[in-house]
Amino acid sequence: MYIADLHIHSRYSRATSKDCTPEHLDLWARRKGIHLVGSGDFTHPAWREELKEKLRQDENGLYVLKEEYRLHEDSVPDDRIPRFVITGEISSIYKQGGRVRKVHSLILLPDIQKAEIISRKLEEIGNIHSDGRPILGISCHDLLEIILELCPEAVYVPAHIWTPHFSMFGAFSGFDSVEECFGDLAGYVQAVETGLSSDPPMNWRVSALDRFQLISNSDAHSPAKLGREANLLDTELSYQGLKTAVETGAGLLGTIEFFPEEGKYHMDGHRKCGLCLSPKETEKYGGICPVCGRKITIGVSHRIEQMADRPEQYQRPGAKRFESLIPLPEIIGAALGHSSASKGVQREYQKLTARLGAEFEILRNIPVEEIRHVSGRLIAEGIKRLRAGKVTWSLGFDGEYGKVRIFDEEERNETDGQMDFFSMLGVKEEVGKQAKSEKTREKKEKASEAVTAKRKEPDEKQEEAIEVTGKRQAENAGKNPGRLNEKQQKAAHSPARRTAVIAGPGTGKTKTLIARLLYLVNDQKINPDRITAVTFTNQAAGEIRDRLQQAGEQGSSFAGLQTGTFHAICLRFLKERGVRVLLADETRCIRLAEEILARFGIDEEPKEFLEQAAKWKEMQILHPEEAGEKGEKESGRTAAYEAYGEEMEGRGLFSFEDLLLETVRLLKEYPEEKGWRKLFGHLLIDEFQDISPVQYELMKEWNRGGESLFVIGDPDQAIYGFRGSDARCFERLHREIPNLSMVQLEENYRSTPQILKSSLAVISENPGEERILHPNQKDGVPVRMLKTGGEMAEAIAVAKEIGRMAGGIGMLEAQRTSEEKERKIRSFHEIAVLYRTHRQGELLENCLGKEGIPYVVSGRESFLKDETVRRSAAFFRYLLDPEQTAAKEEGSLLFADGEGNPLGSLLFEETAQVWKKKIQEQSPAELLKEWIREMGMETNKAMEKLSRMAVCYETIEELLTMLELGVESDLKRCGEKQYTAEAVTLMTLHGSKGLEFPAVILYGAEQGKIPLENEYYETDFEEERRLLYVGMTRAKEELILTSAGEESPFLKSLSGDLLQRETAGRKKQQELWHQMSLFE
Repeated sequence: MYIADLHIHSRYSRATSKDCTPEHLDLWARRKGIHLVGSGDFTHPAWREELKEKLRQDENGLYVLKEEYRLHEDSVPDDRIPRFVITGEISSIYKQGGRVRKVHSLILLPDIQKAEIISRKLEEIGNIHSDGRPILGISCHDLLEIILELCPEAVYVPAHIWTPHFSMFGAFSGFDSVEECFGDLAGYVQAVETGLSSDPPMNWRVSALDRFQLISNSDAHSPAKLGREANLLDTELSYQGLKTAVETGAGLLGTIEFFPEEGKYHMDGHRKCGLCLSPKETEKYGGICPVCGRKITIGVSHRIEQMADRPEQYQRPGAKRFESLIPLPEIIGAALGHSSASKGVQREYQKLTARLGAEFEILRNIPVEEIRHVSGRLIAEGIKRLRAGKVTWSLGFDGEYGKVRIFDEEERNETDGQMDFFSMLGVKEEVGKQAKSEKTREKKEKASEAVTAKRKEPDEKQEEAIEVTGKRQAENAGKNPGRLNEKQQKAAHSPARRTAVIAGPGTGKTKTLIARLLYLVNDQKINPDRITAVTFTNQAAGEIRDRLQQAGEQGSSFAGLQTGTFHAICLRFLKERGVRVLLADETRCIRLAEEILARFGIDEEPKEFLEQAAKWKEMQILHPEEAGEKGEKESGRTAAYEAYGEEMEGRGLFSFEDLLLETVRLLKEYPEEKGWRKLFGHLLIDEFQDISPVQYELMKEWNRGGESLFVIGDPDQAIYGFRGSDARCFERLHREIPNLSMVQLEENYRSTPQILKSSLAVISENPGEERILHPNQKDGVPVRMLKTGGEMAEAIAVAKEIGRMAGGIGMLEAQRTSEEKERKIRSFHEIAVLYRTHRQGELLENCLGKEGIPYVVSGRESFLKDETVRRSAAFFRYLLDPEQTAAKEEGSLLFADGEGNPLGSLLFEETAQVWKKKIQEQSPAELLKEWIREMGMETNKAMEKLSRMAVCYETIEELLTMLELGVESDLKRCGEKQYTAEAVTLMTLHGSKGLEFPAVILYGAEQGKIPLENEYYETDFEEERRLLYVGMTRAKEELILTSAGEESPFLKSLSGDLLQRETAGRKKQQELWHQMSLFE
């Protein structure tokens, strides 16, 4: 028979002892009498290396500490050599069935080689470097599938299945059945770990667990905690023997248990209020603490009561045996009246183990008389009472461990000469029989007294809050379900030929636009091929198409309806007319500008030249008379602009703006072409406030002779002035079309009143009429400003806030979160962090990675300008379209040696032939991964980022199109090697336009960043204020702003009721250490 503790952690896991090393684990296993110990944390690369260095594999597939690393102590015999088995725990945080799920899984593996293989796969999914117990955005089903595919010999065990925050059946984020959690793979789960707060009889009450083996482990975060729970096995000491025992029960004799009453989540309650409740008492109070009004933490007893279909005291037929034990130092401490960690207790512990053997032998088998001879009567009596189950306890609840009591003060004060020991036992044994019921009754009476003393006022407030909330929900119900409100209806069904809709944030802009399209097709019977809807992003265009199909009447078809951005529609137009288009990125344009400047001897920055050249071309097409006059005055520069345009045209290159200008030119040149113009019979334009002068001209050309024009947007969200947009575009349209029908939407369905009030206070400082937006959501949490002492502290604070929003990404954080007022636990994908510039996001990425938080970066980042990235993209573009000569020219530079060697051109052609087939067969992620490896680009950080962008797209053509035409929100890069939908979004404020998230963190809301101040251009304070307003109004339920310096001047006028200012990281250090001690 041997004892096995399979679930432990290394020093690479959070909140663990630095002594969690192979040497100390071996030492404490010998001291405790444990024969088999889990390695823990097999996913962590540094820990695996340490295991490989310090362990050797034995003939039975288990591992032994190498002799040169063994620690020798006189009190610990060397003849009991423990074995190690490769194990690890994985934390899965994901969304399933509309709820955030947080489940921990214990994995047993046959060897380190399999651990390497599995870890490499998991590294593609998430960060396995920052924590020994990695946090992955992967479902339990998918994790089990990966384990089974890569290592069929592995054993998968749902860990501590009743823990409230992180377990399969957890009250806060678990499931109601194994089948719900694992789906079609449920049959491959054959054992469950019961955890410290439950014992076998509690689990026997749930018949759904009858088919599973019940195992117990310590989940130790320090070597001294090994064996507080463990397994008793009678089988060969080998991996195969262990696997058979855990999965079938053959050879599994039973378990050693922690007293569940000691478990820190055994009962319900509120630690800060000193309130410990039974499940019935919790139901009586509606799950709300009667002292403070916060949500009660549901304990394991309550959760089991919810799932149990058998009465208490039920005895499962054929059940394995179990023994409930207390660690020996606690018994010694109880006898001596000292802490179990005191020096006196430790000396006595070492004396006992040196003379009598391992701790488990002393607790379970050594005769009491032998123990008395070594350590005296009280310690021996304590072990005797433990074996007989004659102990009392205070109950554990809400993260606070319960306390087992063996002796009372009177017994500890008795000495050998004062009272006959055996007489004393007779009296005290009778006391022991009554102690449990007395203690329970006493605890309930204390809880009842606390409730009686404190409940009246909180309960009255609670009832009032419930009543108010109920009224508000009743008022809001039906205000904006599937139906349109009055003004949305007026806008969508407008009979006017020209309609402009001012739609503030959250007023249902997209919904109104969809309703307008449905009205045209279904009510007015307009053929969809006569309708064009112009959006600001490709993502928005896709959303419109999807929502039309969902909302359309049965049999409706929108196949002919044209949707897309200005640039995408113009690209389509030019290609249909046989124009060869290769979009030139900024770097290529700058390179060409440098050539022209050198040729004409002009001393000017290339970027400035490009800006002026674009303005000149725009004037040539939109205002040819003015261009002629200017050209006569600046003939030298005009010649340079013309030369630049000719070079671009000769190479088949188009700038982003050229797409629009060339389309305008052709429309003006061929005004009678009806085939194309019929697509714009009914023109709808989204985000009208951000169109540029060229786009405004396009609108006029497209709608020339059109039947209707419908524009929608919000002047207060005009944030692209640097591209030529003008917040006064609605005023201009109204001047040009006097009979324009104007509709203003004023009902906000997105944000809480707190978010809306703060946002309106910010934007109201800009000129203009009073902003009117009525909130339709119920009251929420205050808008907060977190102030920190520096940029690193700010990034760390943001990562911690995300963890809090997600309910805590570790046990420690989850416990802290549960102590706060009740908040909705969020999935990672419901959270966005917005910042002014991409540079701000770099430090934040590092901190999120350290915390193991999955994220996706959205936007056009600087790595896209990297030479290798651009040439690789050009190479693949050429493969898709061999007539793209400019793409061939750019891509071939990857193979050039700089000396015109013809072998480079030959190598390019050979490589192209090989990759033409691959590009059709592989996903973008697979393609880029192989390309990087074969081209020797592994060390290129920009290419690594491109590969992480590739995982977000289904085809290489989609990826390349987004690289060419995508705006900020269209471009996505995964923080890890594999895409997960369960990830925090990181993006710029500009990129967030048109989006919404349940929770938003506005990162860097400080002087110098908002408004952005730099030496290159003059700050437009009104536009910067609008940009902040856009960012704030992305939030639906929770908005947090952060600052590492002086807060933004735009926020200084906000009073305390509009912005709750806090300083991050002021938790007392002693409280932090108290929390950490829970895992010692």
